[in-house]
Amino acid sequence: MKLSAKQAVDVLRAAGEPTRLRILALLELEELAVLELCRVLDQSQPRVSRHLKLLAEAGLVERFPDGAWVFYRLTGEGRQREVIHEVLARVDADDLILARDRRKLDDVQTERATAAASYFAENADHWDQIRSLYVSEDDVEVAVQRAAGEDRFRRLVDLGAGTGRMLTLLGPQADQALGLDLSQQMLNIARRNTVEAGLNHVELRHGDIFDTRLPEAAADLVVVHQVLHYLGDPASAVREAARIVSGDGRLIIVDFAPHKHEFLREAHQHRRLGFSDEEMARWLGEGGLPVVTLTALPPTRADGLTVKIWAASHAPTELRSAA
Repeated sequence: MKLSAKQAVDVLRAAGEPTRLRILALLELEELAVLELCRVLDQSQPRVSRHLKLLAEAGLVERFPDGAWVFYRLTGEGRQREVIHEVLARVDADDLILARDRRKLDDVQTERATAAASYFAENADHWDQIRSLYVSEDDVEVAVQRAAGEDRFRRLVDLGAGTGRMLTLLGPQADQALGLDLSQQMLNIARRNTVEAGLNHVELRHGDIFDTRLPEAAADLVVVHQVLHYLGDPASAVREAARIVSGDGRLIIVDFAPHKHEFLREAHQHRRLGFSDEEMARWLGEGGLPVVTLTALPPTRADGLTVKIWAASHAPTELRSAA
């Protein structure tokens, strides 16, 4: 479907302003919170919010609140998205202002990564204990096993392996298993745990969930367990995970339902406060993996969090709730 004349004017008018073009260029890199955009652009929140409002009204960006924060990202689909990609593709990548914005965004991302690395290093030894404060791990693991099924896997890949719990849980069903993580402390613990479990076929490797460097369709089971809420661009991580799922394989994502526990941002480095079924289904669909099963596990304590398990495959199956 083509844009109407009015829509085309609205899109061009919205994008045809220096600050708004800078915002679009930044959001093409990753979704960002309003205050992060203010920091990169060196502009006040009211001013940046006005620009974002105009971009949203033109259908160029999507606004989504996440607890007390508000994030923005480029619109997911439609002719508006195509127009913006074409405009940005024709902008000089070496433009001084846009290059400066990218450097400032790099600073923001580096601060995030440093804080997360410090947190993971400090808490690696009792990571599983921290998780147990929010959900029943026994219930989660039973549900993950049910989603994985009883068949053997040629190759299991765990993205963001942490302490290796998913590898020790599912590794016995796999001929080969690989765990990737950016934290060397986590990898050390995962290595110890898998060896103690007698899983000598498990390989643990320093690796990036956004760029695994694994071949396409490399695994028939990919697991992303309690990782996405730490990431600046969870949609890209889902796409990369989907890319390495084989034609007859599946992807299992475990994370939180939307919640309002703001303290998790500061105390535990959570960037996103859970994910809705709608956005997860959209990301999985964009990766060519329609959702097969959806399991919701309620918390075991009043201040706990609901855990969701999304299992997806290439099969064109409708979203349905698991028993």
